[in-house]
Amino acid sequence: MWTVGLGDPYLPSFRTGAFIKALSSPETAMSTANGDAARPSSSQDGSTATMKKRNRPQYCKISLKAIAISTFAKACRLEEKLLNHPFTQQQLPACKPILTPQMVIPVLVFVGIIFIPIGLACIAASNKVVEVVDQYETKCVPQYLLRDKVAYIQDPSIDKTCTRILKIPKDMKKPIYVYYQLDKFYQNHRRYMKSRSDMQLRNPKKVDDTRLCKPEATVHGNPIVPCGLIAWSLFNDTYSFARGDKMLMVNKQGISWRSEREHIFGKHVYPRNFQNGSLIGGGSLDPTKPLSKQEDLIVWMRTAALPTFRKLYGKIEVDLQANELITVTMQNNYNTYSFGGKKTLVLSTAGVLGGKNSFLGRAYVIVGMACLLLALLLTLLYLVFPLREQDISLRTPPSRLAR
Repeated sequence: MWTVGLGDPYLPSFRTGAFIKALSSPETAMSTANGDAARPSSSQDGSTATMKKRNRPQYCKISLKAIAISTFAKACRLEEKLLNHPFTQQQLPACKPILTPQMVIPVLVFVGIIFIPIGLACIAASNKVVEVVDQYETKCVPQYLLRDKVAYIQDPSIDKTCTRILKIPKDMKKPIYVYYQLDKFYQNHRRYMKSRSDMQLRNPKKVDDTRLCKPEATVHGNPIVPCGLIAWSLFNDTYSFARGDKMLMVNKQGISWRSEREHIFGKHVYPRNFQNGSLIGGGSLDPTKPLSKQEDLIVWMRTAALPTFRKLYGKIEVDLQANELITVTMQNNYNTYSFGGKKTLVLSTAGVLGGKNSFLGRAYVIVGMACLLLALLLTLLYLVFPLREQDISLRTPPSRLAR
C-alpha cells in the first residue's frame, strides 16, 4: 500500500475526494478538478481557521493490486524468456565431432609414436644417474646386541661409531648429493604434522606460542624453541667421508629452500631449552645460530608425504672415479629400531630430470604401447566389420522422433 499526502502545496486546488476519483477514473478527476478551478470555494472566502484546516495534510491509501499484477506479468515473461534461451535449452552452437575409425586410429597412432620416444628418453636420462646405496641400520649393531637393538640404541655408554666401505660403480661428477633415507617413518601423521608453531619459528616475539606443540611445548615451565614433535625428532646420524687418507668435505650450505630460510624460519629466532627434557628425541641444535641458519632442521621439518623418503644431508664437491673405495665413518644415533624402521645412506648424482627414477619413463612407454595396440585392434575390427554411413550419422529420422 502507498500513503499519499493530499495537503501537498503543489496540489492546492484538489480536494480529497477529487484526488481519489482521479486515481479511480481519469475522466472524473479532470471534470472535478476543472469544476473546482472554475468556481470559487466558500472555504477560500471564509475565515483563517478554515484555511488552516484545509491546509492540514490528509492521507489516503492506494491499493497496489494493479501494480502487483503488472510486475508479476513482467516476471513471468522474463522467466519464460530465460527458460527458452538457447543456453538453458543446451542449444548453443558446439563442435560435435563424430568419432569415426578414420579419426580415432590416427590419433592413437600419433600418441603412441610421441609417447614411446619420450619414455625412452626419460629412461635413458634416469640410467645416467649414478647411485650408491647402503642400508646400515643392522650392520652397525654389534653381533651380541642384534636381538635387542632398542637396548643398544638407548644405551648412551655404547659407542655408536660405525665404519662402512662404499665402492663407486661408475664415474660420479660433482656435485654428489648425500641423502639419508628412512623407511616406515610416517611424517604425514596428522598429530605429528600439527605439532609445530610456525609463528614461533618466524617471530622472536612469539616464543611463548606453544599451543599446538604438545607434548613437546615446555620444559620446567619454559617454552621450547623450536617446539613440537617434528623438531624434537630431528635426525641425528652423522657421516664423514674419506678417499684413502684424504677427507672429503661435505658442504651443508644451501641444502634447504631459500623460501623456507627467508620466510618460515626467522633470522632472529634462536634455539632455547631444546632437547633439555627427560626424553631425548633426536639431534641437538647450536644455540648461537638462528633457525634460518640451521639447515638440517629446515630440511627435516619439511615433512614427507610417504613413509619412505629421502632428505638431503649435504653435497660433496669433488668428482669420484669408478672403482674407488670411499670410507664412511658414521654415528648410528637415530632410533628406528623401536618401530622397525630402516636407515639407508645414498650417494647420487643428478640428471636432467633430477635423481634416479625410471617410473616416469616407464609410464610414457606403457601408455604409448597401449595406444599402438589399441589402434591395431581398432584397425582389424574396422576391416572385418566396416561401418556404414547411416550407422554414424547424427541425424535422426522424424519417424523415430515421433515414437
